[in-house]
Amino acid sequence: MRLLLCVAITLLCAVVYVLPGQAPSGDPLIEGFRLVEAASVADAMEQLYGQRAFMSHDMRPVFTTKFAGPAVTVLMEKGEHKEGSKVSQGMLDAIDAAPAGSVYVMVLPDGVDTAGIGGLMATAMKFRSLTGAVIDASVRDTPQIKRIQFPVFSRGIVPSTSVNHYRFKASNVPVLCAGVTVNPGDIIVADEDGVAVVPKAKAAEVLKKAQELDDTEHRMYPFIEKFKSIKEAVEKFGRI
Repeated sequence: MRLLLCVAITLLCAVVYVLPGQAPSGDPLIEGFRLVEAASVADAMEQLYGQRAFMSHDMRPVFTTKFAGPAVTVLMEKGEHKEGSKVSQGMLDAIDAAPAGSVYVMVLPDGVDTAGIGGLMATAMKFRSLTGAVIDASVRDTPQIKRIQFPVFSRGIVPSTSVNHYRFKASNVPVLCAGVTVNPGDIIVADEDGVAVVPKAKAAEVLKKAQELDDTEHRMYPFIEKFKSIKEAVEKFGRI
């Protein structure tokens, strides 16, 4: 009964609880994932399916943030050239074509010392109402990204450019992003702990399990504070 009440309150709050810069998605699943913790999502995927769902430890936010949304994927290809930005047009087209609420997931192979996006692309994403970006590479122009408060996760911050070093390969295709496969439409859940990925077909079951895990853990905190025993808490609630 307590769990059902928690889930009901979570879904009710999701209708009105929106982080700065995020418009309500209208999708109860997305709204639900905005409220659960990325750690619970990762645990839910492992417990239900035995799958790793979290990106590498070095996928970190430019500033503290939390978001969830369906993935729009972009894959770049490494290679030196002198054709300028025209061979990267596809990554810009993907921004302009992305539905509001999307998460831009971009992969630059071996790109940790290359900025995949900067202030211009982040500004375009912000004002086209994307939810956030996850870049398997580095980023630059962080003062602008912070100024407009557009949520970006990346594997580093560098002043470099991808122009003349990468070219656009494909969009809305499966990509391997920081250790996890992301398909177009998969749900990205990001917070201070990192980034988790949920296959669209498994989203409802994973959300329910993540809510259960969140509920259990949040009830354990006051128990531990009161009885001052982690051992008793784990024995009682069965979670650690």
